[in-house]
Amino acid sequence: MTLTDYLINAVFIVVVLRQARERRLDVRSFVAPMALVVFVASHYVHTIPTAGNDLELVGALTAVGLTLGVLCGFTTHVRLGADGGRFARVGWVAGSLLVVGICSRMVFVFALHHGAGPAIRDFSIVHQIGAAAWPVALVAMALFEVTSRLVVVQLRGRRLTVSYAPPSPVAGSPA
Repeated sequence: MTLTDYLINAVFIVVVLRQARERRLDVRSFVAPMALVVFVASHYVHTIPTAGNDLELVGALTAVGLTLGVLCGFTTHVRLGADGGRFARVGWVAGSLLVVGICSRMVFVFALHHGAGPAIRDFSIVHQIGAAAWPVALVAMALFEVTSRLVVVQLRGRRLTVSYAPPSPVAGSPA
């Protein structure tokens, strides 16, 4: 991993920590993280490898990211404010899921460069996975984790409605 890779992952962890504070669900809460997703995708993904079982690896790690993101989205606290605004806050479970995803990718790359490289190379050869598939798969995992969480939280926020309505008089009943 390069210094840039560590810094991008550190930014992701800071974003998770910032989300522990309640924030309003609005356009900015969706657009800013999606801009980061687009930046990361354009920085790391230039081609999608299709040789051997590369697509299977990309698909498997994408599914892991999607699962973590959806679980995190459903465990994020979402509420309706007194002013009708929608608010979200990452709790312990959601934050833990996000950190598990981030740290698992960092640990994999750290292990790759600090002794596990031959084992990963052997695994890749046996399963016909090219070297170009690993970075794409790890980035796809991250992108789907972040995107699915954002979408689930935004959809949950939109579904919230004011639950209290004054009772309306029923025809024929005493007022």
